[in-house]
Amino acid sequence: MRRIDLSMPLRPGMPTFPGDVPFRVERSTSLEKGDPYNLSQLFLGSHSGTHLDPPLHFLPGGSPVDLLDLAVLNGPCRVVEVRPGASRIGLEDLPAFPSGTHRILFRTTNSARWARGEGFFPDYVALTLPAARELIERGIRLVGIDALSIESDPTEKYPVHHALLGAGIPILEGLLLQDAPPGVHELECLPLRIVDGDGGPARAILRVD
Repeated sequence: MRRIDLSMPLRPGMPTFPGDVPFRVERSTSLEKGDPYNLSQLFLGSHSGTHLDPPLHFLPGGSPVDLLDLAVLNGPCRVVEVRPGASRIGLEDLPAFPSGTHRILFRTTNSARWARGEGFFPDYVALTLPAARELIERGIRLVGIDALSIESDPTEKYPVHHALLGAGIPILEGLLLQDAPPGVHELECLPLRIVDGDGGPARAILRVD
């Protein structure tokens, strides 16, 4: 068994969704300056890099990230490779998967672009509302994608987020899936335990046989 790290490295200059806080790190004390230890301050948004969207992100009174069920975030998951050239993930891109599938990660051409070192690109592949509704009908409990947002909506009404989070389905965004083979594997995902958090930067690992 091997582990594949699906998490974006947190570093200055890393890709961020427009309007989000850029990641920054400042050294408070430094061995080079004669201090007894190195200590840094981190400046980041709650949706920096690889992160979880809990219901509170869009729904008043929704569950915050610190109250997400860890049993939902960890366990068997199916990595689905979306056809090359697809500009979105529609109903036609949802394969048949067996009953009992609860977690799904979408690997799109976004992953190859992250691997090439591209910054934020606005033409990322995103999930459509009909596909999101179908996932809800199929009993999916966690949806992940290799984009900093699961949907692309210039109207900023965000129906995909509202549909999934309204159904109690947390969204795992900002995944690096270039090295993740399609199929069923084991997901390990732990977001920062931010009390009343509207989002949580996370370390996501895929265990592959």
